[in-house]
Amino acid sequence: MGNVFEVLRKDHEEVKRALAELERGPTAASGANPDQLTLREKLVEELTIEESKHEAVEEEYFWPAVRDHLEDGDALADHAIEQEVAAKFILNDLIGMKTDDPQFEELVGRFITKGREHNAYEEDNVWPAMEKALSAEEAEELGRKVEEGKKIAPTRPHPHTPPKPGILKAAGPAVAAADRVRDAATGRGQD
Repeated sequence: MGNVFEVLRKDHEEVKRALAELERGPTAASGANPDQLTLREKLVEELTIEESKHEAVEEEYFWPAVRDHLEDGDALADHAIEQEVAAKFILNDLIGMKTDDPQFEELVGRFITKGREHNAYEEDNVWPAMEKALSAEEAEELGRKVEEGKKIAPTRPHPHTPPKPGILKAAGPAVAAADRVRDAATGRGQD
């Protein structure tokens, strides 16, 4: 386990790889075969699961730390959370959608744009200030909380859930458990 920046950076790198793969991958319009389209759907499904976990733990642990440690933390966190909520709506719409749906590629394209904007915002505007504001011990502890939190975080975006740490801590475990039951029943996230 690493400090919070190492944990979040690893997540961001995985998302960037997935976005690049989606961007360059064959689509129904470009003549992808059925196996390629199935892989595309699976990649979107996995991206949705991992992004849902990532955003949930950021909202529960990272953004409150930003608010507590930075003078402009409220504005930084509010902007980032607005970006996250917009992306959650897109991911929520993509759940269960097939590549032959006319909206699939449009939503994927919107998510690619939003995902890149959000990652850049965090990396360029938030992380440098937080790296200065947190002690090594605080960064390690926050990294541990984020990493542990992802193990029990919701696997679906839940765009209508208020991104407030208290609500997330109270409702999060039940929501995450319900997500995992739904995933198991539908085979979502299974290979």
